[in-house]
Amino acid sequence: MIEIGKKAPDFTLKDESGEEVKLSDMKGKWVVLYFYPKDNTPGCTTEALQFTEHAADFAKMNARVLGISADSCESHQRFMVKHDLKVKLLSDPEHEVLEKYWAWGEKKMYGKTFLGIQRSTVLIDPEGKIALHWPNVKAKGHAAQVKEKLAEIQDK
Repeated sequence: MIEIGKKAPDFTLKDESGEEVKLSDMKGKWVVLYFYPKDNTPGCTTEALQFTEHAADFAKMNARVLGISADSCESHQRFMVKHDLKVKLLSDPEHEVLEKYWAWGEKKMYGKTFLGIQRSTVLIDPEGKIALHWPNVKAKGHAAQVKEKLAEIQDK
């Protein structure tokens, strides 16, 4: 279970270009990890476009936005080019990070139960601790909600 205030599980994953991205290299920054089911699907495209729309605002707040799914680096690259995305996308085909962040689990659709990615978001503070967790996210409007919450936390 994700516990607010606990150290965020470290990870190294490849981005859309095949370059390694390490969470530990982002110490001193806020990190928005958003977990999404699949590139180029309606909800995931909406979410990625909305995080892209707010990318400059997140940057001004010293925050990196990272999208994570089980899709390949090549799939992420095509997704980014097709939609001119401005967020970094990370590939987790083995579900290691997805599981550490409770974003992999049982889902139900059309009466069937299966394992899959739970759309969720985790906000990590500059010390590397979990600041907030949004389980079971609805894609539309979520990026703005995360941005508002981060601004509220930073104003305290």
